Amino acid sequence: MVAMLQDKINMSFFKFLFQDWHANKGNIKGRIIMLLFRLANFCARRKIYYFIGLPYLIFYRILVEWFFSIEIPWNTKIGRGLTVYHGHALVMNNQVVIGENCILRHSTTLGNRQLKNGEFSDSPVIGNNVDIGSNVCVIGNVFIADHVKIGCGAVVVKSVSAYSTVIGNPGVERKKSVPITDTL
Repeated sequence: MVAMLQDKINMSFFKFLFQDWHANKGNIKGRIIMLLFRLANFCARRKIYYFIGLPYLIFYRILVEWFFSIEIPWNTKIGRGLTVYHGHALVMNNQVVIGENCILRHSTTLGNRQLKNGEFSDSPVIGNNVDIGSNVCVIGNVFIADHVKIGCGAVVVKSVSAYSTVIGNPGVERKKSVPITDTL
């Protein structure tokens, strides 16, 4: 009974670690970054592992931030299946929330902004199946709904509705792609 429970815990741990593996198929750098992030995230979200894994968390920060030039804080909430293309110059705040099956490309910034009174806004919430192009900034208390595509170089400072394409600076919704549904 104890052995079965231990096997189940081990399987769920490995399932947690490798939840982005398939999404980064053929992208070894993306696989390494997400595997390192998931292990750090596992340690950061559980008190006992936080103290045991503190040396690893320091190693993660040095390796990923300094050598890969990517800032994905270990306590960021990221859904499964995140794809990281060309992992370089990716910066996000630890309060960012990213849904499932999203794509992030290089030189992307996701974070809060400083308000006129000196305080900082909330950070973006990214829905499921969002495709974010390179050189994109999503700043402030912004909600990006599901199935959105954000074009390269866009600066998004307002919320975006589902099935939209956003381009430009400032980011403007240009078109909506209606989901295809079977009527059978």
